[in-house]
Amino acid sequence: QVQLVESGGGLVQPGGSLRLSCAASGFAFGLAVMGWYRQAPGHERELVARVYSGGTTNYADSVKGRFTISRDNAKNTVYLQMNSLKVEDTAVYYCNANLFPRSSWGQGTQVTVSS
Repeated sequence: QVQLVESGGGLVQPGGSLRLSCAASGFAFGLAVMGWYRQAPGHERELVARVYSGGTTNYADSVKGRFTISRDNAKNTVYLQMNSLKVEDTAVYYCNANLFPRSSWGQGTQVTVSS
């Protein structure tokens, strides 16, 4: 079965950095579009970044220039490097695997940016 296990969340001060990891199993990782989404309290879940099988990336405008998504197909892992974190980046971050016809989600990891 599909499994997505996120790690790397935590508490960080504004301006700090975190790297999230998502270890995947149970599907053809190299063919999937892998994404990171986030959901803050009282808000809808939103796309943060995604990376296609060929390496093309998309980012939300709010994180461009600060966050970098990458994938290691040999390790079946997708990463989200988050730099210059802001208070408004506080949310639960979810890993997503999209391989038609299925979209799968991890359990989420909390990122809190606070002084």
